[in-house]
Amino acid sequence: MALPAKQARMLDILSRRGAWVTANELAHELGVTTRSIRTYVAELKDAASPLEVVESGPSGYRLDREAYGTYLAASSAAPDAAAPAAAGSPQARLAYLVRRLLDEPDGIDVYDTAESLFVSDSTVESDLTRMRGLFAGTELGLVRHGATVQLSGPEIARRKLLSRLFRDEMRQGIVDLARIQEAFDSRGLADFKSDLVAMLDARGFFVNEYGINDVLLHMAVALDRVAKNRVLPATADPDVSETIRRLADDLGRLVAQHFDVALDGTELRYLAILLRTRVIAPGAGANPVSEYVSEHDLAVVRSIVARASAEYLVDLRDEDFIVRLTLHVQNLVARAHENEYSRNPLTRSIKSSYPMIYELAVYIASRLQAAEDIVVNDDEIAYIAMHVGAYLEQQSRRRDAVTCAVVCPNYYDMHILLRERLESALGDELDVTSVITSTDADWEAIEADLVLTTIDPRGRRDNAVVVQPFLTETDIEHTRQAIARIRRQRRRARIKNDLLEYFDESLFVRNLYARDPDAMIRTLGDRMIAAGAIDQEYVDRSIEREHMSSTAFTDSLAVPHAMTMSAKRSAIAIVVNDAAMDWGDARVNVIAFVAFDAAGRASFQTVFDQFVEVFSDREAVLQLIRRADTFTTFIDELVRTIDS
Repeated sequence: MALPAKQARMLDILSRRGAWVTANELAHELGVTTRSIRTYVAELKDAASPLEVVESGPSGYRLDREAYGTYLAASSAAPDAAAPAAAGSPQARLAYLVRRLLDEPDGIDVYDTAESLFVSDSTVESDLTRMRGLFAGTELGLVRHGATVQLSGPEIARRKLLSRLFRDEMRQGIVDLARIQEAFDSRGLADFKSDLVAMLDARGFFVNEYGINDVLLHMAVALDRVAKNRVLPATADPDVSETIRRLADDLGRLVAQHFDVALDGTELRYLAILLRTRVIAPGAGANPVSEYVSEHDLAVVRSIVARASAEYLVDLRDEDFIVRLTLHVQNLVARAHENEYSRNPLTRSIKSSYPMIYELAVYIASRLQAAEDIVVNDDEIAYIAMHVGAYLEQQSRRRDAVTCAVVCPNYYDMHILLRERLESALGDELDVTSVITSTDADWEAIEADLVLTTIDPRGRRDNAVVVQPFLTETDIEHTRQAIARIRRQRRRARIKNDLLEYFDESLFVRNLYARDPDAMIRTLGDRMIAAGAIDQEYVDRSIEREHMSSTAFTDSLAVPHAMTMSAKRSAIAIVVNDAAMDWGDARVNVIAFVAFDAAGRASFQTVFDQFVEVFSDREAVLQLIRRADTFTTFIDELVRTIDS
């Protein structure tokens, strides 16, 4: 059953939170009253009976994850076109009507359909109007002959719509294989997937597990449509690569083996192209430049990467990285031209956890859009961020290593063994700078971020961790926790100094509201122009950046900005609102319009990442909102939050 949008959003919020969430918090995020929240919970209880998906208690609400999983499994299958009782909500009714039209080549009668759904004729007419909006950007349309409505458009567009409807009904980003099997009666899909992955592995390809189920959804749709004699029109043998031909042949054999169906060449080539552009990449043994990458695409990506490296002061100019990114970009461009994007279940977490990496990806995506005349959506930006993040993580591990002194009194070679074990287990995170083998260590003279000691430091060092001479897994875990704490303290010390430098009392506003993000950016932009920090071009570029991907990086904070460091001087304008405003798919209370000049490039990375981290603690943000009545109290609360 398709839930109303507010209830679905409430479940999404609860699914992302591990702890209890108060009614006030939920009401704040959804833009409704606490009474509405109680109503939503009661309606969910009725809809999911006998399951209690949302638990309530003195601390608020939380998700019963086991019950939620059972509820999703029971409610996520595509509604049966012969079961109008399943089409209760407007969303479900719209999906039901689309499926009826897809399955009825002669069309449906509006009045008979309204009667079968127990709704008025005008309600169905309204649904048909909404359906035309659903068809925007596709080759589909509605043809009306009196009371009869037919769906017009090519078969491939119909299949894409069917896949889209299925994905839209799912509340989580990953397309679930069991639900595909149930919705399209394609038993054996799991075994098919196992053999498909084995075949691709044997061919030397890397497999993207995030994308393969999406392709299997397309295949299930194809099998369903072929069984109903809705086939793709036959085409002459096209000019496709040898890779596509081999994949099509392999797919044909696997489909015949598992489903006892012989798909023709057109169907198999279409599925093979989907595999090539969404699921697979050449493995380590292949020569991607000669076999898969065009020199033109390589040159485009090199140019974009060079500009990104210069703009954000990071070194991305590694040939292996560029080749891998080009492979991804070629497939992205192919998907974008077909308006068929890959979904990424990690988009939200990447955006909030790695804002600077995501920002780099937005910059790369913006240049790709201009170079290839395409649109790159948030999910595809997140895939670019995964490539960039994986490369930068490899480069930064040693640079971000915590220095360590080891205190281990000499007894045979125990201190040597301890050091070797530490470097083996924590080599990328820890830089052992000294080993002290005396029992009379001068604790105050030790210059290191962290001290690991096998003897009691007797409270003389705040940064000391006692470990066993023969390092245990518990010792390693405690050391990792200490490393994480030290890194966090480093980062927060940097942001504390940087943020205070860029804040200006004249650019702090309490309870300033605007109708939408663009209007807020323009309003704050006028203030920053008056303060001599930016010009109108910077405001325009910030709006352009906002249209690329929402700058709401957490559930509380939006950080609008331009993609270039072109401000006259670095400054941050801050708005703190009691009531949240809509910003993309989030509702935010704090808006920080960030502007950096060319001299502030290095600081931008630190400030941007850590500012988002500080505002990722929802409870701390709510406390800041309650207490920050003036610029002075805002700074005091911000410093307290950073130091806590």
